[in-house]
Amino acid sequence: MFDKLRNKLAMQKVKPVMEVLGVDMHCHLLPGVDDGSADLDSTYELLKVMAHLGFKKVYLTPHFQAKYPNEEKDIEQRYDALRKEMASKGGANLPKLAGIAGEYRFDDLYARQPDGPRPLTLPGKRLLCEFSRFGSKELPLELFRQFQNQGYSLILAHPERYSYLNMYLPEIKGLIDMGVRLQVNTLSLVGFYGETPRQRGYQYIQQGWVDYLGTDMHNMRYASALMEAANDSKLLQTLEHYQFKNNEL
Repeated sequence: MFDKLRNKLAMQKVKPVMEVLGVDMHCHLLPGVDDGSADLDSTYELLKVMAHLGFKKVYLTPHFQAKYPNEEKDIEQRYDALRKEMASKGGANLPKLAGIAGEYRFDDLYARQPDGPRPLTLPGKRLLCEFSRFGSKELPLELFRQFQNQGYSLILAHPERYSYLNMYLPEIKGLIDMGVRLQVNTLSLVGFYGETPRQRGYQYIQQGWVDYLGTDMHNMRYASALMEAANDSKLLQTLEHYQFKNNEL
């Protein structure tokens, strides 16, 4: 699978357009734990692509949800093993593995309670959460407040992809007023998930509502799309002029 990707990297000079972000704070590169990277070799090749794109640091954020009922202790052990494997494969030329966090689904049966196991977070107790793309229109606001009362800062992943939520912009603004931060997927801005998420992503950016961009990298298809996105003029202008906060992590 990765032969085509290696050839593509060899045949073209990938622009390091993500240097301005420096940090990717949402990707699924911990092997074999969710719908992201399947194995160690896949993770290694995908990290090479991220280095070519200009990323210096990467936080891994595996799913925590009913379909992927991961446990924090196991994920931490797998992450420690991955760091050692990457070092043995010549990790000096790869982005730094800066930490392990999680992407926690808040609206399914696996919604975590604040008194449960300590969630894996980004620096500053930033907790990356998501909703189902086909979930209820009722937001779990009480769960948000409970985590905030525990000292967590909540980041909502890819809100532009929730069609039921995007019908109600006041609800998005209400989350922001609560202190919830938004993370838009980079690939949403180039139409990877369709035209509506692209429009919504840019709408949120134009409103000044977005704090972070994330690759949400899963596999070779995402990697190829990100390399193509490096030539998208509107994305490049956005990276140049909008003050994302990835580098704060």
